[in-house]
Amino acid sequence: MSMALKQVFNKDRTFRPKRKFEPGTQRFELHKKAQASLNAGLDLKLAVQLPHGEDLNDWVAVHVVDFFNRINLIYGTISDSCTDQTCPVMSGGPKYEYRWQDEHKYKKPTALSAPKYMSLLMDWIEVQINNENIFPTNVGTPFPKTFMQVAKKILSRLFRVFVHVYIHHFDRVSQMGAEAHVNTCYKHFYYFVTEFNLTDHKELEPLKEMTSRMCH
Repeated sequence: MSMALKQVFNKDRTFRPKRKFEPGTQRFELHKKAQASLNAGLDLKLAVQLPHGEDLNDWVAVHVVDFFNRINLIYGTISDSCTDQTCPVMSGGPKYEYRWQDEHKYKKPTALSAPKYMSLLMDWIEVQINNENIFPTNVGTPFPKTFMQVAKKILSRLFRVFVHVYIHHFDRVSQMGAEAHVNTCYKHFYYFVTEFNLTDHKELEPLKEMTSRMCH
């Protein structure tokens, strides 16, 4: 690993604390299984498929948390060049602008700077994945009926981080020698959300050309 990459993925650069799986839990075992497939160099398209006999909700929960941790880290590496001045609007090029909406302060879709949007997004996801009523950690506790709906919303919003990073900050990613890592993470994410139909096609539109070169 190059020095630049070491600097990129140094734990001190993480945007916020990682959510970890507790050893001994079913989710921890699934996480290990998913990691083992990746470490063995298994084709990413195959690695995302639901293992025989496993529950889809569990598989999705493990990946949502994992993608949150990884995309968080990717954004953390370029966050010093993503400021209110450089990115006054959260966008993916001139055609796509993302507005923030939540149940609290921003009840209507609101235009925000990219760093403000990212901060609210990561806080919001952290609240969801640490909510036992949405992401139960105890074996035998059922997932709520709304789980897939919440997972889709999280993944769709995380996709927007990739859009912003690729379109506005990829020179920074390349400069740090992290291009291959970010591309692999993106491919893994893309194969996962398309395998289980977890993101609307219109959300995928901004990176369509790049994706067809990279993933097909």
